[in-house]
Amino acid sequence: MGMKKILVTGGCGYIGSHTIVDLVENGFDVISVDNNSRSNPRILEGVEKITGKKIKNYKVDLCNFDDTFAIFQENPDLSGIIHFAAYKSVGESVQRPLLYFENNLLSLINLLKSVEEFKIPHFVFSSSCTVYGNPAEIPVTERTPPKPAESPYGYTKQMGEQIINEFSKAVSTKCILLRYFNPVGAHPSSLIGELPISTPSNLVPVITQTAIGKLPKMEVHGDDYPTRDGSCIRDYVHVCDIAHAHTLGIQFLLNQQGPMKCEVFNLGTGNGVTVLEAIHAFEKISNLKLNYSIGPRRPGDVVAIYANYDLAKKKLGWQPHYSLEQMMATAWKWEQKLKVDEKFYNGKFSELN
Repeated sequence: MGMKKILVTGGCGYIGSHTIVDLVENGFDVISVDNNSRSNPRILEGVEKITGKKIKNYKVDLCNFDDTFAIFQENPDLSGIIHFAAYKSVGESVQRPLLYFENNLLSLINLLKSVEEFKIPHFVFSSSCTVYGNPAEIPVTERTPPKPAESPYGYTKQMGEQIINEFSKAVSTKCILLRYFNPVGAHPSSLIGELPISTPSNLVPVITQTAIGKLPKMEVHGDDYPTRDGSCIRDYVHVCDIAHAHTLGIQFLLNQQGPMKCEVFNLGTGNGVTVLEAIHAFEKISNLKLNYSIGPRRPGDVVAIYANYDLAKKKLGWQPHYSLEQMMATAWKWEQKLKVDEKFYNGKFSELN
């Protein structure tokens, strides 16, 4: 038996690239598909430096069925798929809902058609805590009833889960849905990390870009929420912890005997952190004072959410290892590396396509 081959969609993206590293380090053979419309293909050079393995990437739009199908024809020996490829900006999804429904759902359906045709045995889906909407109680468990999503992005994750659930009932493919909370930080080597293609909407890259001077100041979206300091509460979890959960998910599926329903797992630390607390944690590790102001609430934002991850700990053997300070420290180290390598990662993605 050779190494199991895993296809990672969105492999040049933030979580996808870190997951490729974790898979390779745990003995898997990995290929990637990423059309680089919202990612930098050079990130795979960082992956190669960390792992010593050159990763093949298919520059394919998964919304094109024929091109997607061709990947499977060329790789009939796939043992599993980890599906990250999707648009992910909550704010943009509010402004451009049809773009999100078309891209995120059509790409998933095309993948699943190929999975069915080639009888791929294992499928792991990158889901999100956005499926819970504004939960009545926190921390949320996998049994917490989903509320209406707060954004079209959140609806694409809810719909994606429903599609995979129904699909898994009709085929032999075993599926896992990983609902993760707020991935942050970067690989400790600083060779890979988050690369926003424009002004970031996620909190931590906004913090680090403000600190380094890419952004003149940052805005906290609301301080009048019913929380301990008025800002939104989130569960920040290190990207390397998230990445390892996907490896554990694939290993869990490979070790399963007999029939299995589609399983769902939360990936979070179980700690709710406010936006202002996150800012203060960064200021502490960097010895810098951030230039920020308080602005109005942002459409699509959930008030407060954090995870109960007991099920992932029990069944997958997963638990987070990085503290909030370590998350901020690795993110800051990565931002400083980007400043040094700005000619390498210059953000001019049109030149790379």
